[in-house]
Amino acid sequence: MTTIIIRKDHEGIYRGFYCMGHAGYAKKRLFGTEPDILCAAISVLVQSTIGSLSQLAGEELKLTQNEETGFIKCDFQDVLQDKSVFLMDSMVFSLQNLSRQYGEQYLQVKIEEV
Repeated sequence: MTTIIIRKDHEGIYRGFYCMGHAGYAKKRLFGTEPDILCAAISVLVQSTIGSLSQLAGEELKLTQNEETGFIKCDFQDVLQDKSVFLMDSMVFSLQNLSRQYGEQYLQVKIEEV
């Protein structure tokens, strides 16, 4: 299962997020295992958002990751610009939709106050 924690302060301002684990949605077939489409979708959303925050919006990010375990942590160095908040809102919205569609046994999205 993948767990994604969205970190916000007491005023509701994004401070960062982290992801842990692999979705485990891939189905076993007679001739092997299909690629895990849910894990791929999560990765695309998270990596695209990180790239957009950094390269398009110019946000300063502190990243920690481990591809083998599926761990990635993204801390925001400053309060996000409005366009960056929109990028985060979009990522959270999309991840929550994936969680509803595929099930919380594969993907959980949680908001944590820091």
